[in-house]
Amino acid sequence: MKDLNNKVAVITGAGSGFGRELAILCAAEGMRLVLADIDAAGLDATQALLPETTEVLKQHCDVSKAGDVAALADATYERYGAAHLLFNNAGVAVAGPTWTTTVQDWQWVLGVNLMGVVHGVQSFVPRMLEQGDACHVVNTASVAGLLSVPASSVYCVSKHGVVTLSECLHHELQVAGGKVGVSVLCPAFVNTGIADAARHRPSELADANPLAAPFEARVKKAVQSGKISATEVAQMTMDAVKAGRFYILTHSNIKPAIETRMRDILEERQPTNPMP
Repeated sequence: MKDLNNKVAVITGAGSGFGRELAILCAAEGMRLVLADIDAAGLDATQALLPETTEVLKQHCDVSKAGDVAALADATYERYGAAHLLFNNAGVAVAGPTWTTTVQDWQWVLGVNLMGVVHGVQSFVPRMLEQGDACHVVNTASVAGLLSVPASSVYCVSKHGVVTLSECLHHELQVAGGKVGVSVLCPAFVNTGIADAARHRPSELADANPLAAPFEARVKKAVQSGKISATEVAQMTMDAVKAGRFYILTHSNIKPAIETRMRDILEERQPTNPMP
């Protein structure tokens, strides 16, 4: 997809971080926007950063709920009659040892990070295929979808799931012969606000890992010290969409760790800790 002017972009998690920066870049391309989040104030703040001429549809959407994402798709097609660029971007994170994770940790993170992508694909891709014109899906994963990081099993499982889902979707669309492309975004530490995601954690899923605190503090510090900004990651993502590139690895310095993991698997040796 090279010409994005007047096309329609749907962005989940648009109230902050990558979602907000993607909205700004899509608006600069002359796209019409559908911005979704559970954070109404965040959506308003994102819209305030866009040119006044940008067509915007804002919608409250909990991506962990299939009905909310189906309603988002219905609203998109009712307003614009099409969706060309879908960013399944909403995400949350937890940390702590695997043996003290809670069922609620798993339900919350997998519900948003993995099932949110599933719901996005199921609600939008069939309609994109029916459109018959060029479309593209970008699923936000993480380098945590390519590595196995200590004290991050819940998050890593969710993001590994997004990576393989995206790969499967790519193959399936190739077989189907549609004009829908796929990319998977795998950034490392970026200061997006995800470290504060617990502020939106549902009360019914509030039972968190009792040993999470020191690990979450370490992650928060690493995120805040990230050397690549959310703006830069968003630009790399848009460039990849235009180039039709599948893997979007924004932090090249992480590639040796990914290669080491692949060699560990192929040589059937003990896994190497990517964060010793």
